[in-house]
Amino acid sequence: MSGRAGPGRSAFEPGSLGQIRSLETFHDEHVCFVRLTTTTGQIGWGQTSTYNADITAQIFHRQVAPWAVGADSADIGALITRIEEQEYKYPGSYRCRALAGLDTALWDLHGKAAGQPVAELLGRRRTRLRAYASSMRRDISARDEADRLCQLRDDLGFTAFKWRVGTECGHDGDQWPGRTEEVVPGVARRLGDGTAKLVDANSGFSAERAIEVGRLLEGEGITHFEEPCPYWQLGETKRVTDALAIDVTGGEQDWDMATWQRIIDERVVDIVQPDIMYMGGLWRTLQVVGAAARAGLPCTPHCANLSLVTVATMHMLAAIPNAGRYLEFSIEGADYYPWQVGLFRGDPFAVSDGQVRVPDQPGWGVEIEPAWLSKSAYLASGLE
Repeated sequence: MSGRAGPGRSAFEPGSLGQIRSLETFHDEHVCFVRLTTTTGQIGWGQTSTYNADITAQIFHRQVAPWAVGADSADIGALITRIEEQEYKYPGSYRCRALAGLDTALWDLHGKAAGQPVAELLGRRRTRLRAYASSMRRDISARDEADRLCQLRDDLGFTAFKWRVGTECGHDGDQWPGRTEEVVPGVARRLGDGTAKLVDANSGFSAERAIEVGRLLEGEGITHFEEPCPYWQLGETKRVTDALAIDVTGGEQDWDMATWQRIIDERVVDIVQPDIMYMGGLWRTLQVVGAAARAGLPCTPHCANLSLVTVATMHMLAAIPNAGRYLEFSIEGADYYPWQVGLFRGDPFAVSDGQVRVPDQPGWGVEIEPAWLSKSAYLASGLE
């Protein structure tokens, strides 16, 4: 599932876009944007994965930028692979989170050079995507959760919804006693027929308890059971997948290609959910998507905040042949994710009739808000 060929290989000839002259980062604690400039003066914008972005920015300039500065910008896969090989002693999540900043900046560069959205470079199939309203909260009663999801249904036309059960890595615990048994039917019945219903356990259950909860979900018409068991315990998750009729999904935390190959080969889940930023960017994610497609597995990526990860996921879902039924769309606003506010000019996340429109401007089709950049911490790596 590695190598230079495959989905996402550049159409540009070597040298045609110039070498990478500089890589600049703009970050706060939560978000780190990357500006890539080539020796021909072309620019691409990307983003590392969110959270602890100040740490990720340091890793970017220590372990990604030194291999990228001066390199040809035309072949994304070749450069990403080279950096992985040069940094082979550091194969972990932080390296991938930093690598995503380079990858996504390169895709933006390529789209702008071609005068096309990234979705078009990938072979666009769709211009609009059905979104599911994704709740991040567990500190909420069944009644209050149902109230706000029904309001989104009525106001914005959402027809698919996801809410939380259990508790994160919870060892079969619950946010409070009995909440799972309360919130599953309490929300599902209020939403009623004609809506897709999804729940997320965030690694909360043993296989035995997950199967028990899964039976409850089946009885309430819920069709998507996300990350039921500790994500690193693939055998436990597969037990749940094999036992239930509904879709068991997962993979958002995984970045290692060998792990992904096992998830796909052993059909640990019914639907794969890679996160473009956790994976190390779009190019590596496309390797997972391609392997899943060959195995007949759909892909519904994880993109749980309204930063560049959701924009990039929109472009990818618009193009891949095994796209799942919907785009994850965080419904949490400034009261929950205040750091999301003011990242972009305009609103790339406008929802109408429960759908979002894939940006149609070149590259990612979004502009980072200059006021946000002016307040951020700045680091740079470049040619002497």
